[in-house]
Amino acid sequence: MSMKKKRRIHLSFYRATSGADLAIHFCMIGLMIFGLIAIVSASMGLVNGDNKKLILVAAKQIFFLIVGYGSMHFMSKHFHLSFLKSRLFNTLIVVTLISLLVPLAFTAAGGAKAWIRFGGFTIQPSEFAKIMTVLIMARFLGDNRRQYHSWLKMAARPFGYVLSIFLIVFILENDLGSALIIFIIFGVVFLIPKHPQLKGVQRFFKTAFWTGVVASYGLLYTGFGEKIISSVVTGYKKARFTAMFNPFHDTYGAGYQLINGLISFATGGLKGRGIGQSIRKYTDFPASNTDFILAIVVEETGMLGFGLLMLLYGTILIQLFRYAIKMKSEAGKMILIGTAMYLLVHMVFNIGGATGLIPLTGVPLLMISAGGSSTWSFMMCIGISQAIISQFNRGEIQ
Repeated sequence: MSMKKKRRIHLSFYRATSGADLAIHFCMIGLMIFGLIAIVSASMGLVNGDNKKLILVAAKQIFFLIVGYGSMHFMSKHFHLSFLKSRLFNTLIVVTLISLLVPLAFTAAGGAKAWIRFGGFTIQPSEFAKIMTVLIMARFLGDNRRQYHSWLKMAARPFGYVLSIFLIVFILENDLGSALIIFIIFGVVFLIPKHPQLKGVQRFFKTAFWTGVVASYGLLYTGFGEKIISSVVTGYKKARFTAMFNPFHDTYGAGYQLINGLISFATGGLKGRGIGQSIRKYTDFPASNTDFILAIVVEETGMLGFGLLMLLYGTILIQLFRYAIKMKSEAGKMILIGTAMYLLVHMVFNIGGATGLIPLTGVPLLMISAGGSSTWSFMMCIGISQAIISQFNRGEIQ
């Protein structure tokens, strides 16, 4: 192979796919850099001055960023909606369901059996199940013009697959955060197809959604709701609700992490203390580089850093929704909105938990929290969305 051809291949790896959205591409690169700096800085307090451990933390995240970027690049070039009709995709559904059962053989962490451990790495299959939820819905309900005897006959397979994923994650793995995200993604994406036989059940879903929002508000923000939760919820989940209602009720127990996080937010100000200058990360703050990494980011970079992060996230969301609105292909629209919901719900759950607005769910802040599975999975999902966008811009799909 000539040097010229090698150089062309090398450069193409860093460039966005022809027709892909450049704003999304560069925002993802920005999040990669932002996240790596945040993880290394937030991890300083966890390694007790051991530079080798800090280098290992950085190396792990760089590894997953490289794998994630490679997956994003590959998907953006090679994914096509026709893949959803292939036997390989049907095989992937089965593999996903089986992979969700593997963590049950490993020890629990944070009350959930959601991780596969090997060597110094951990993989969380439920992160990849979120992508599969979107693709399953697009496969069976997107652009489907066939007539069925009932809506249930039409939706039986996607409902069955997603319900299986949800039950494994929620009941067997005991991972409430991931289960809720899968359910919300499923619910929102289900509203997109315009098939006449789905209208009735879609209306039911909309009603159930808003009923759930009102009920959640009542449970989380009223004294009556607090009493109900205290009497029904048990174990570590009850501790998380208790910390949300009043973190100072158990200052050195359930409320300890949240109190540390709130202090970090309060001391960040406009510009922050400076990158690497956080004080709270040195106060026995084990979730400083995962669930509460945003608190460390705000303490070190202030509201300006927070604003930059929201700008990167917001740009990606706006572009995904913008293309989804313009697109006629229901399957393509479902993938773009599913990806947007993947990001948005993670943002709401993580930021809400770190600020005490909702109970902690253990959901990472995508691309920012330490965690290879969420980074890899989300970048792959963005790659699939970029493939849809590029095909739309080239006129290959409507």
